[in-house]
Amino acid sequence: MSIPAAYAAVVIVWSTTPLGVVWSSESVPPVMAALLRMLIAAVVGFIILKWRRIPLPWNKQAVHVYGCSVLGVFGAMLCTYLAAKSIPSGLISVVFGLSPLVSGLLAQRILGDVTFTKVRWLATLVALVGLGVVFASDLLVSGEDYSGIIFILMAVLLFSTSGVLVKRSSAHLHPFATTVGALLLSLPLYLASALMLDTPVAISDWELRSLMSIVYLALFGSLIGFVSYFYVLQKLPPSTVALVTLITPVFAIVLGALLNNEMIGLGLVAGAACIVLGLVIYHWGDLLIGRVMRGRY
Repeated sequence: MSIPAAYAAVVIVWSTTPLGVVWSSESVPPVMAALLRMLIAAVVGFIILKWRRIPLPWNKQAVHVYGCSVLGVFGAMLCTYLAAKSIPSGLISVVFGLSPLVSGLLAQRILGDVTFTKVRWLATLVALVGLGVVFASDLLVSGEDYSGIIFILMAVLLFSTSGVLVKRSSAHLHPFATTVGALLLSLPLYLASALMLDTPVAISDWELRSLMSIVYLALFGSLIGFVSYFYVLQKLPPSTVALVTLITPVFAIVLGALLNNEMIGLGLVAGAACIVLGLVIYHWGDLLIGRVMRGRY
């Protein structure tokens, strides 16, 4: 796989996943949609593991990594699917854009990371202002919308926590093995959640768009997108990879408006701009200040 192709795959998958989540749960109960997505991904991923002869260990360290990954694969995704019933796909992507900042804060607390500088605190403040603008916009007009906001914030927190805990682990597993192991562990949790949370819907009422979205998310969102992300993470500088979090919310908002008739309010645009500005400051603020100071002296 070429690096440009992998990078493009990450941008496309991350931009389209929020809309896919919304479409997949239009006619299929949301937790069932997530269960089917993860089941398909687990089966296909397991076949690929056997084909490529990638080991799938079940020792103590490996199970610990899979368990940490389940926080994202199950916890974050479950909250995302529940949120998608009441908030637009563009907003999902905008809020998920905060994950690098949340991960940085958690890394400081959990890993003892000292790289969270004053500039990054400023970046976090700017992003939080943007988040407040989004939440105060006229997009959110009912109590149900606010429940969706709570779910998506929980999703970002669980996703970021999962990433930090996996990073803390000393086990060095193949990304595909980590993905499949986490998917397999998450399946019983999704099944139990579907039985408890979903309102039954006859299979005959499931629409083609929802089913196609589930298949797309299983093959691309849960497998190709993940592998492509780790590939570019290995091959490109972190600053280049970080651009993905700046690009995808913009694309997701536009796709939601064009393909799903989602309203783009001024509050969403202004808030998303603040969040993107916060991410720019977070990733490159210290570097820019350092260059300015070196030029001065």
